[in-house]
Amino acid sequence: MEIQFHPDERIWLDRVADSAQSLGLETYLVGGFVRDKILGRPTKDADFVCVGNALDLAQKVAEAYTPRPTVSLFKTFGTAHIQLKDGWDLEFVGARRESYQSDSRKPQVEPGTIQDDQQRRDLTINALAVSLDRDRFGVVIDPFDGLKDLAEKILRTPLPPDQTFIDDPLRMMRTIRFATQLGFTIEENTWNGICQNADRIRIISQERITEELNKILLAEKPSIGFDLLYRSGLLERIFPQLVALRGAENRDGHGHKDNFYHTLQVVDNLSQNTNDLWLRWAAVLHDIAKPQTKRYEEGHGWTFHGHEVVGGRMVPKIFTQLKLPLNEHMRFVKKLVELHLRPISLTKENITDSAVRRLLFEAGDDFDSLMILCEADITSKNKQKVNRYLSNFQLVRERCREVEEKDQVRNWQPPITGELIMSTFGLSPSKPVGIIKDALKDAMLDGIIPNTYEAAHAFMLLKGAELGLTAVSR
Repeated sequence: MEIQFHPDERIWLDRVADSAQSLGLETYLVGGFVRDKILGRPTKDADFVCVGNALDLAQKVAEAYTPRPTVSLFKTFGTAHIQLKDGWDLEFVGARRESYQSDSRKPQVEPGTIQDDQQRRDLTINALAVSLDRDRFGVVIDPFDGLKDLAEKILRTPLPPDQTFIDDPLRMMRTIRFATQLGFTIEENTWNGICQNADRIRIISQERITEELNKILLAEKPSIGFDLLYRSGLLERIFPQLVALRGAENRDGHGHKDNFYHTLQVVDNLSQNTNDLWLRWAAVLHDIAKPQTKRYEEGHGWTFHGHEVVGGRMVPKIFTQLKLPLNEHMRFVKKLVELHLRPISLTKENITDSAVRRLLFEAGDDFDSLMILCEADITSKNKQKVNRYLSNFQLVRERCREVEEKDQVRNWQPPITGELIMSTFGLSPSKPVGIIKDALKDAMLDGIIPNTYEAAHAFMLLKGAELGLTAVSR
């Protein structure tokens, strides 16, 4: 097979080919670019393997451009990187063969042939190479029938699965990630290899594991990947809190749904409406505390009271465990887990403006994200029930919009600060300051006083007097 390239691609491909020829280096376009090119998937990443010094090749390629792009050299690994202005990322590496120790995924590396390089790849569809030699430019080198596997949508390892996965256990997660992203089927022997070697994932760094988890979570239908991770035994080892949601229980005619598969359905529902990674993480974690809060109440059935509060407390611990960032992204996920039950309470009759104000105040700029999560949380197979819930949430949106237009509650800050309270009563930072601040906030959100400085100042003096405080004369 010979690949035909777009004219825009030929510009940089020809420069690489000419540079390789001038250096006498046998050079190939390899891996993901070749796979995606054949599948018709867009990509801006191109990897090159040369039989020789990849650093020399990268610098020669850069010399062909005016102005000359920056070449990032990684001499320890024998790799180089060029970022072109039109968005293309070019990676260069020398062909190599690898050998592994049983307790590490860091290989012993030595120079090799293109055949050595292809057989160290994770999957046959990623072991395809395209020659850039002028006498056979565009010809596909396919020693493991990767083209056939692409056509049949099969994921299979080039070498026996045990060897591939024992050498580098991260390849198990990559295989599941490609099954999720591409909608391919994992070949039986390869699948058995993943299941049999799942415990090897423990030698992989958490950062690399989480990188693959994030890619699975960003797929069009993340549930495919999470279900494969669960059935292979990998999920139990890397994310046991999620596995703890698995299973349904019946007692005295009362049952509850399987919260693991409910969660996967919520993630899929939400993924139809957003590519926001952190909103997707909120969907993954929204019910994470149900195992800890599960209770059976005689005559009533199963309850999970307070699972949103307990779940919120679990979020920082899980982010720490998974080496996810402990910054505004974590705080966003924590907030949505804590608030995800609140909008449903606003669908009841006779809900006051005060309750609406409080939700708007606590959600702030994340209100729309919260509503996307709540709507995704409807997983009933009863279409009438789903439509009823969605209609109720639309009413909540409208009610919140009306209150917001009237009261401007989102990101609202009281007109009286803690510093003013302290200076008014001659206080240092202390419990009474917090009591007055909370009372002011509650009074305004409950509509007891208007959101003005004058009303707030008078309320502050009144509350201070209740606490036995006297304003300092000035």
